[in-house]
Amino acid sequence: MTRPSPAESAPAAPAGCPAHAGAVPLWGPGFQAEPQTVYRGMRRDHGPVVPVELPGGFPAWLVIGYRELHRVTSDGELFPRDVGLWNQWPNVPDDWPLLPMVGRPMPSIYFSAGEEHRRHVRMVTPALEEADPFRIRGHCEQLADRLIDDVCARGTADLVAEFCEPLPVLVLARLIGFPDDEGAAIARVLKDLADGGPEAQSAHLRFGEHMARLLAAKRAEPGDDVTSRMLAFPEEFTDEEYTLDLMAITAAGHLTTADWISNSVRLMLTEDEFAHSMSGGRRSIGEAMNEVLWEDTPTQILAGRWAARDTQLGGQRVKAGDMLLLGLGAANTDPLIRQGVSGPGPAQGGNGAHLAFSHGEYRCPFPAQEIAEIIARTGIEVLLDRLPDLRLDVPAEDLVRRPSAFLRGTTALPVRFTPVRTTGDLS
Repeated sequence: MTRPSPAESAPAAPAGCPAHAGAVPLWGPGFQAEPQTVYRGMRRDHGPVVPVELPGGFPAWLVIGYRELHRVTSDGELFPRDVGLWNQWPNVPDDWPLLPMVGRPMPSIYFSAGEEHRRHVRMVTPALEEADPFRIRGHCEQLADRLIDDVCARGTADLVAEFCEPLPVLVLARLIGFPDDEGAAIARVLKDLADGGPEAQSAHLRFGEHMARLLAAKRAEPGDDVTSRMLAFPEEFTDEEYTLDLMAITAAGHLTTADWISNSVRLMLTEDEFAHSMSGGRRSIGEAMNEVLWEDTPTQILAGRWAARDTQLGGQRVKAGDMLLLGLGAANTDPLIRQGVSGPGPAQGGNGAHLAFSHGEYRCPFPAQEIAEIIARTGIEVLLDRLPDLRLDVPAEDLVRRPSAFLRGTTALPVRFTPVRTTGDLS
């Protein structure tokens, strides 16, 4: 989940690339500040399927139309998630900054396709489904209280660094079987990965080492956790496959859930419509979370799909091996679907037709979505219960978004509140 950043010098894309002529660069301050303004310009100039250029000069198609994205994600034969099909592999250097996100073919639930992907789904989905929602909520309440205890006497905090980012990974670490002391180490590893800096490569290696040790421990002494249930699955998998799937489960649920929490809290702190949630209104928490999935979804762009053969999509000629990027954030605000689903304004209430979790065979598994929702909602509830007068400590316009076209989150969320006692002091 390395944060993408443009290469310092982008080589010319190979001749004949579909995205090269008039392509929109997928970087720049517009994505950081007002991505919807960028998407509106894309629709005006190119329609629902946009030729774009990735850092390094690599061409791709960004699908921003809701119906077109639905078609791509529904047709796993024409648009499989098979990165091995990409027609640009001969030009991709080993140090390409987006390589960790795009991936290479490997025996993982996230980087496999077709029957191989379905084999991994058959193992991973039941292992997640059997996680007790009440126990997940209990873990989340306990860990959220622990994080708030660390800051509650100060009266100030950066919610992103001190609450939103560590909470999901600490909960996930427990669910897959790590003891709490190692959960904190996993949180540091994923922070290094998400930052995408010089530590990212070594963090990825440390991440795999943690999972390999967990696998050995659970094989010797199974427990009531995701890893033990995966090991008990009757189909045969290699240690590499188990390790890669555990890494995928944890990494995929980390920053997306963290940004879901922080984007929801940010909305509640800056929009009058959600202000009464700060005084205990539970319905507004759910509405704010759903609003975020429509308007400010953590995963704005997802890579991706690859065309199995030449085809037409949204008025564009897509060639075999072309990369298609899923513009989840743009598709959710497609004016055509808004007029049919929720009118021209923001999607309020319980409308769940958004594409925040993608769609089709390769979408985020339903049990994983449910776990993310429990973590996000419980975390916000505990936060507001413990710190009921929470307020921004900087002007809303000073909040900084991630410098990424792919991920939508806030780099910091400074808040102020009346200092309160820790849970230990309350007992």
